[in-house]
Parts: sequence; C-alpha cells; structure tokens
Amino acid sequence: MAWDRNQMAERAAQELQDGWYVNLGIGIPTLVANYVGDKDITLQSENGMLGMGPFPFEGEEDPDLINAGKQTITELSRTAYFDSATSFGMIRGGKIAAAILGAMEVAENGDLANWMIPGKLVKGMGGAMDLVAGVGKVIVIMDHANKKGESKLLKECTLPLTGKGVVDRIITNLGVFDVVEGGLKLVEMADGVTREEIDSLTEATLIN
Repeated sequence: MAWDRNQMAERAAQELQDGWYVNLGIGIPTLVANYVGDKDITLQSENGMLGMGPFPFEGEEDPDLINAGKQTITELSRTAYFDSATSFGMIRGGKIAAAILGAMEVAENGDLANWMIPGKLVKGMGGAMDLVAGVGKVIVIMDHANKKGESKLLKECTLPLTGKGVVDRIITNLGVFDVVEGGLKLVEMADGVTREEIDSLTEATLIN
C-alpha cells in the first residue's frame, strides 16, 4: 500500500543526519518534526525559530508558538528566537544543511515548482526560493499524482518554477527517488507498491 502522510514524513526523517540544521516547509514536511527522535537535529523555521519541537498534545497548545505554516508547535530547552531577517540570513548564508519542502511538480532534471498556480490567489512566494538557493540539500515530499490522477513527476514542469535543478531527493506516497543524470532513479518503493504502478503514474524518465 502507498505511504500515508505520516509515513512519508517518517521516511523523510531518516534522511537527516546528526548535527544538521534543517528547515521544514509547510504541509506534509512539518510532520517531520514528530519523527526526529533522538537524533541531534535542529529544526529551523523561517518565521524566526531555531530548535522546533514536535506538535503539542491537545490542550497544551501555545498560540504564540507557530511554525511558518501557522501551526502550533512546541519549543525545546535550547530554542532560540529572532527576527525574520536573521532567519533568512541563516538560509542565504548557507547555514542550513537541508530543506524538506512540498511541491506541486518536480521535473526529472530537478526543477521545482511549488509556489503558485496561475490564476489562483497567491499570498506570496514565501521563503522557498531562498531555501532552494541557499541550503545544502533539497528533499521534496509530495503525493506522486495530483487529484486528477496525473503524475507530479514530470519531464518538464508546467507551473512557474521555484528553482532550476535544485531537488536532490523526492519522497512520494509510492517511493523514494533521486535526481540523477538522465532522469529519476528509483531508490525505494513503499511496501506493497509495484514497479508497474510507479511506471503508470510517472511521466518523468525512470532509471533502474
């Protein structure tokens, strides 16, 4: 069976290494905070927080503690707070080892589209463009196909780009893929998912 949102987040957490500073994008990536466990990982939120804990239990929410997606979160004993300018100074200065982001589309060459759909209301581009340009590694978590059943892993993105050739690894509900020369390399399949199912839902070139 395909992975659900929490299983995708748990799989993404396995990518993180001790000592890393990591930014979590809005959507599914925020769930990664619940699966860091005992790893020495420091989570950064671009709204000005370094050292995010997991989501709070019901009734323990603090409305003043939110991530970039406006979800309530918890703090740690080492948590630090600062303004947004300092936060983006960390990102643009190359201090963040990895960013885990959601996406609308990813192309086989690593192009990323995740900030707008033409004709739809857009609140702003957010921090994704800075993140993909400034961090060491970009990991995308997203559903393999859209609501119409169309592949989100494409030969070329059709939506406005967030960054060109910036994605390193993609984790979908069907499996894990690396951006390599010539296409996407299938690294791992979700339990119960078949190669035929992945092939049928992937427009991008797949490399064994």
